[in-house]
Amino acid sequence: MPKISNKGLKMPESPIRKLVPFAEAAKKKGRKIYQLNIGQPDIKTPKVALDAVRNHNIEVLSYSHSAGFEAYREKLAGYYQKTSLPVEKDDIIITTGGSEALLFTMGSITDPGDEVIIPEPFYANYNGFATASGVEIKPIQANIDDGFALPPIAEFEKLITDKTKAILICNPGNPTGYLYTKEEVKQLADLALKHDLFIVSDEVYREFAYEGAEHHSIMSIPELAQNAIMVDSVSKRYSMCGARIGCLVSKNKEVIATAMKFAQARLSPPTFAQIASEAALDTPQEYFDEVIEQYTYRRNLLVEGLEKIDGVKVAKPKGAFYCIAELPVDDADDFARWLLEDFEDDNETIMVAPAAGFYSTPDTGKNQVRIAYVLKKENLERAIIILDKALKQYKQQN
Repeated sequence: MPKISNKGLKMPESPIRKLVPFAEAAKKKGRKIYQLNIGQPDIKTPKVALDAVRNHNIEVLSYSHSAGFEAYREKLAGYYQKTSLPVEKDDIIITTGGSEALLFTMGSITDPGDEVIIPEPFYANYNGFATASGVEIKPIQANIDDGFALPPIAEFEKLITDKTKAILICNPGNPTGYLYTKEEVKQLADLALKHDLFIVSDEVYREFAYEGAEHHSIMSIPELAQNAIMVDSVSKRYSMCGARIGCLVSKNKEVIATAMKFAQARLSPPTFAQIASEAALDTPQEYFDEVIEQYTYRRNLLVEGLEKIDGVKVAKPKGAFYCIAELPVDDADDFARWLLEDFEDDNETIMVAPAAGFYSTPDTGKNQVRIAYVLKKENLERAIIILDKALKQYKQQN
């Protein structure tokens, strides 16, 4: 019988999606599940984006340029310029989601056996992108007790070898919700310049910053122009996860030229989704004001609710729409499965994402879960009640 590749065998399962079969079985039993496990917003997609697709009179659904529509890239550059980022259309490659932008980046700046330093916990699919590219992740642990702030730069420096090609951050962070300060971004920039490394910054949650906090992009540092690569996406900003449109942004012409070869190999990003994404750039500021107000309220509701549950520790996020909660359990994977297989409260339960999959260091984060506060008020309140009851029952049985 033919053998599966070692790369395929090493490819990690998504901690966010691996519990889906258990959730499907629970639903077949008639249980209602409050999904706290996935960052799928319930906020409506801007009407202007949907109307652009509805009202289009395309007769031939053709390829676009491999870098994406020029008009879209021009308009997207204007969006970045409004936030004081010196981005031109030729600095942008439109990709099939932020995921493809990360894969293009890995392919453009690393060779098999190279290393990338990433503060953990980090977006779980970074493990998958690294595995697919033959790259080794060198994790550096952030701590729940200080809200998952940037670890000391000296700890990063200890990990740098002749195989280190880049430092990868998510800002604001998934799964932590941490928003890096201007000083932290500057420290990373100085380190990258000192050791001639790339800084890859995943900024798909850039619009989600709370209580007056400001997002500081890696692209805002002029002297880092040749070292900075930004990954972005329409998924969260416009609640358009299904559009699968993202982008890779860099002032480094060699990076863009190399990434273009990967873009050409997959021909082009999807046409209708680009039409919607280009139109989404006309979304009025009031939309974002309302969204930020809504997520700030949900964040406060969730964090305050979790803090009232005995034995739960939570880091209050400054951005994005996730938090990491430490639970009074030994194995969050087992607890998450138990919630779906064996627990119900009035025929309802919850689904969470075990946090171990957001770490690269083995046996780390085993008592933590990621919770996405993407549900409306009543559902979040109910989910908190269910979690409290479930923890008490689980503790009695174990």
